[in-house]
Amino acid sequence: MATCPQCGHDNPEGAKFCMECGGLLAPSQRAGEERRLVSVLFVDLVGSTARAEQLDPEDVAALLTPYYEHVRGELERFGGAVEKFVGDAVMGIFGAPTAYGDDPERAVRAALAVRDWAEADGLEVRIAVNTGEALVDLEARPSHGEAMITGDVVNTASRLQGAAPVGAVLVGEETYVATRTAIEYRPAQPLTLKGKQHPVHAWLALHPTTAAGERAVTGAPLVGRERELGLLTGTWERVADESRAQFVTVFGPSGIGKTRLSLELSQFVADGGGRVIRGRSTPYGASTPYSAFAQQVKQIARIFDSDEAGPAYEKLSASVAALAGPAAAEEHAPHLATLLGLGNEDGAVDRETLFFSARVLVESLALQGPTLLLYEDIHWADESLLDLLETFAGRVHDVPVFFVALARPELLTSRPAWCGGVSSYAALMLDPLTREAGRELAGRLLANAPDERAAAVAETAEGNPLFIEELSASLAERSTAETGRLPTSVQAIVAARLDALPPDERRVLVDASVVGRVFWRGALNEIAPRDDLSRILGSLEARDLIRREAVSRISGDQQFGFKHGLIHDVAYGTLPRAARRERHAAVARFLAAAMAVGQAHEALAHHWREAGENERALDELEAAADQAARGWAQERALKLYGEALQLVPEDDNARKKGLRMRQMVAVQALWHLNTVDVPGPSSGAVRPDPPSAESRPA
Repeated sequence: MATCPQCGHDNPEGAKFCMECGGLLAPSQRAGEERRLVSVLFVDLVGSTARAEQLDPEDVAALLTPYYEHVRGELERFGGAVEKFVGDAVMGIFGAPTAYGDDPERAVRAALAVRDWAEADGLEVRIAVNTGEALVDLEARPSHGEAMITGDVVNTASRLQGAAPVGAVLVGEETYVATRTAIEYRPAQPLTLKGKQHPVHAWLALHPTTAAGERAVTGAPLVGRERELGLLTGTWERVADESRAQFVTVFGPSGIGKTRLSLELSQFVADGGGRVIRGRSTPYGASTPYSAFAQQVKQIARIFDSDEAGPAYEKLSASVAALAGPAAAEEHAPHLATLLGLGNEDGAVDRETLFFSARVLVESLALQGPTLLLYEDIHWADESLLDLLETFAGRVHDVPVFFVALARPELLTSRPAWCGGVSSYAALMLDPLTREAGRELAGRLLANAPDERAAAVAETAEGNPLFIEELSASLAERSTAETGRLPTSVQAIVAARLDALPPDERRVLVDASVVGRVFWRGALNEIAPRDDLSRILGSLEARDLIRREAVSRISGDQQFGFKHGLIHDVAYGTLPRAARRERHAAVARFLAAAMAVGQAHEALAHHWREAGENERALDELEAAADQAARGWAQERALKLYGEALQLVPEDDNARKKGLRMRQMVAVQALWHLNTVDVPGPSSGAVRPDPPSAESRPA
């Protein structure tokens, strides 16, 4: 027997739908399926079929094997994965199974790297990248021939690849919009692609304009960060005046303004005659474990990445000699060369010796004049670099050097005791902009837009400056606010934050998104009972994703709320429709049991409707509308009657008539206050005529 998960009725084996309630019996979704924003890359080797006809099979394999291996290597180097090989074409995915927040950019950078390698090897390729939503099977095994993603984004990417010029990378509109600040493009002619009703806009990717992982600086004004900037500039002045080292880590999520704040500080230091040396940790492509510090040393010694090891070492040794003397150069230059990855075979006796040489260089540099050493994105840094920075924080003292590190909060997950116990260390947490500052920034970016539009952008972005910029740009270009779509860049950043969570925490957060911006522990247990739910909710609150509320609307239950609406929206968007229906039905059952009669009609209507239970939703909408009418909330009643009418079956004329009668009674009651536009039973609106004398109340 097959038991219905919704009503408990037993059904005969083989039945797909419940004979009692009509609900779906079989699992409606594979456990690993999610809706995701992905970037799909197609590479095709031009002319290989013609060559294969003239070659022995072993020669064909000798040609294709290194091609496959190199393309796979480039995709994986940038964080992508090979989904399949089809003949001499390769399909790669970015954004699944893990999103990194800049997946479209990673895909284009990988495509450009493949293009450049193919050109250097004398191979001709066509490459395309397209970004969009897809259904992703996270449990698929591409190596076993199982498809990982499905959706129009794949078909369009394939069509774009077929239309790409030889030796070029062609990208779709979503990819272009998400990456145009990091990649230089040239517009291509709109393309007429098979299966597409309208011409498809495309762009030719030329080359990157920023370093990997680096976000281009925009011209947006600095708003709402005066206090934080004052703290940093004040600390710098104390470092310079008192010759005392200081280490500050600026924490904040992606887009909150860490880089912009560091640029303002750097400008302040440079204007005052101080030295500024920057180093960045990157999510991919680092040359050494100490990459950010190595970049700084190379700037000091004027070493270029194109320098051979011999000349580079000579520059390094000369620079150390100029700063600390010839004896110091003889002792410390070999160790610094090891940090730079210059191929020194001797290395250091131990790590203490290696780190001491780095400290000598830093202290010698600071003795030449006050110095700001800036380390960006250390949440991507290798553990070795983090150890080196903690050594600086704890052991560099009486010299005018200001260490500033920028990091996302994830750093504290892997290093909870970061710089703990160091007296010269401080942490600066960047909070979202205040409502007033957010509106000011949005207003200045949308100079000619109405105030209410700027306020809406600021409200949606919830104080994140980058999100305000992206939403403003999207609104100006494609009317995002009217379509209700978040820009690809915003979705990707939020999705990356979700993917950084442990799997059990991510699943609970996604389940909570079905309940709504406010949710209850009991609802989560109804969706999927868990023994460790308290621990998971506590961890999510500690990560500042949710907050437990002091007062609960359901007695004896714990009430929580999403801290950010965007987290809720993106989490909910990962669920396929079938999974949403199942979870909405569970939430409806919970609310029906937990709330008193009459307290949850609208919420129940919403969840039953999303669960595909239109009859139940109709009952709740009708009850909610009657309740609103009795309380003289006539405008609300009219809206709810209109929604109910849309769910009435076409052949149920009696129920339609009853709802319309009550709708007109609400119109009559409302007419005494003012004349309104009333939602009609379909899509139009009805403007009521004044009631006749006979129908007016005495």
